[in-house]
Amino acid sequence: MLTAASAFALFVMLALASPIYYIAERIRLPYTVLLTLAGVLLVPLSNIDAFHFLREFSLTPELLFYIFLPTLIFESAYNMHLRRVVQDSPSIMVLAVLGYLVSAFAIAGGLWLILDIFGIAMPFMIALLFGALISATDPVAVLALFKEYGAPRRLSTIFEGESLMNDATALALFLIVLSLIATGISGFAIGMGALTFASMLVGGAIFGTLAGAVVTWIIGFFRNNEVVAITLMLVLAHLTFISSELINEVMRHHDLGHLQLSPIIATTIASLFMGAYGRYKITPRAEEFIEKFWSQFAFMANSVIFILVGFLVANVPVEASELIIPISVAVIIVAVARALSVYGTVIPFNLFVKATEKIPLSWQHLLAWGSLRGALAVMLVLLIPADLSVPGWTFSMPIHDFLLILTITCVFATLFIKAPLVQPIMKALRINILTPLEEAARDRARAIVDGTTVERLQTFIEKGYVPPSIGSQYKNERGELFQQSSARVISMEMTERSLRIYLIGREKEILKELLTFDEVTERVFKRIDAKLSTQAEEAEHGNMHPDPHQTYDYRDVFENIAEFFRSILSPDSLENEIREEFLYYRAQEILARKATKELERLLTELGASVYPKNLIEKARAIYSTYQTDAEASRKSIAERFPEIAESLDETLLLRSIFRVEEASLAELYHRQLLTPKLYATLLEEYRTNANAQGLKTKRTPHNRLTISKKGVQ
Repeated sequence: MLTAASAFALFVMLALASPIYYIAERIRLPYTVLLTLAGVLLVPLSNIDAFHFLREFSLTPELLFYIFLPTLIFESAYNMHLRRVVQDSPSIMVLAVLGYLVSAFAIAGGLWLILDIFGIAMPFMIALLFGALISATDPVAVLALFKEYGAPRRLSTIFEGESLMNDATALALFLIVLSLIATGISGFAIGMGALTFASMLVGGAIFGTLAGAVVTWIIGFFRNNEVVAITLMLVLAHLTFISSELINEVMRHHDLGHLQLSPIIATTIASLFMGAYGRYKITPRAEEFIEKFWSQFAFMANSVIFILVGFLVANVPVEASELIIPISVAVIIVAVARALSVYGTVIPFNLFVKATEKIPLSWQHLLAWGSLRGALAVMLVLLIPADLSVPGWTFSMPIHDFLLILTITCVFATLFIKAPLVQPIMKALRINILTPLEEAARDRARAIVDGTTVERLQTFIEKGYVPPSIGSQYKNERGELFQQSSARVISMEMTERSLRIYLIGREKEILKELLTFDEVTERVFKRIDAKLSTQAEEAEHGNMHPDPHQTYDYRDVFENIAEFFRSILSPDSLENEIREEFLYYRAQEILARKATKELERLLTELGASVYPKNLIEKARAIYSTYQTDAEASRKSIAERFPEIAESLDETLLLRSIFRVEEASLAELYHRQLLTPKLYATLLEEYRTNANAQGLKTKRTPHNRLTISKKGVQ
């Protein structure tokens, strides 16, 4: 029950999280470690009458399960790179399913056997219940360290993908074991448990895809209404999660309890769908807001969870000190089981895959060590009924309290022992060293930054922003750095790759602007974006001459599914196909022209060539060919279908005109020439005029400044 005291305690914890996060960044520790420590330190403070309110807010299964968990799942899955996840899906699934099961049963067997040696009887099913809940890894702390210390991108993808997927595996196995404990073990019960496990994974994936597709489809109707679109995206995670649970209740009510959906899998897939496919249904400004919102919301959820994890120490019974042997054994076995689950599955996996798909031994060491436990383990242990009992349980302490103590200790051990050692281990294994491509990119980045700085300093001097004596001094210093960085070329091959990737990144920027300005349709955007992503990945692997016309990629799973159903349910008319092709080649022409312009800047505008001139000339020849081919294709379409081409040209021109008008009014409004009422009136006047000319415009809130007064051309 929420009271004034509990609400106050919640916001005090959130307020504490901010300085803790700042301190954690300063001392280079995962902020979850310090949050947990803060929770521990709050325990004695809460015994003082003035701070007793801190005990009013506590973790409950419902709060964790229905509020915090969907938040954490959506934030992780929405921001994952689907193409990389799909590419590494075999290794991710091996770790998330097979590796998780190895860990769960190894923990169960180890606890059962070793505690028996010490004369402590622990029923195997209770040990398995503990193995099921403690085997899921928590990516929050480790991924923050991976990012800070420079772990390879593929390793981060594998680890995050495993953490997301084994959450679902953990919940499924945990619920099945809990059910077997309640109903008893038999061949039939085990068979039904296996059926439930399979239905949770498969059914959850199907339901998640449907949920993501339906919400995305609805958002498409409200693309121009940011409030509606954003709201739908904000509720997707919780609607999917809770809907899955409601469906499970209905299935149980109709005696079909063995056919369940995994709410975690469903939410994960729905979030992946939205992140990979649905995010382009909303405006870029709304997309930016969504990313920031979920990042902040996830931080707040993690902050409360980890502070309260530390605070759970207050609820540990005094006689827990008598459990020193089970606690010590559990901590050791959990660590050993994680190592077994990694090496025992990855080593055989490496025997059957290509060299590029293998997981290096150094990565295996880090995966084995960096398996921190956290939020999900606490959520699951709190789901255990307080009155749970099984034959053979000899402890005076209830099963719930016993497993709570083991869980908290294992979580603490991973946070306070494993987490601080992640960086030294990465250094020792040389996982964080730069690749040759990264070294080339670093050198060119320094050259671009130094050259841009010199250029801006010269502008400041010419415009009188700084005295020439001071400005010239710093300009000369930065100029020397620029000469050094621009002249440094370690590897011509890697430098060429870095240039190609840089130009593709520039193309993606322009493509996003074209989408913002409605100069390409969503389908054209995704088609070109997929091609550019493929070309960037090919450049990373050394292929500098990929097929420039390849736009299909099996890794764009949701896009391919959507295209399949669209072709069946709503096939394009011939006229629409012509329009799409015209806009496609027009966009390609613009991208090539902008890339060529960027090459000119790198060659001359920064004072010296940032990249070797022969590489720039080579890239310029490639983009010249791209531009010529795209222009020829666009003109060919215009010659064959002049009415369609003229209609599109006129529409695009009207959009450019309206953008200039809209931006000019916004500037005048922000400069306070126009009152809000006058601004709204004039904006509606220009919009009405544009609509009268056949241009469909979208409504823009009066307090939002349009990105640019100019079109992309």
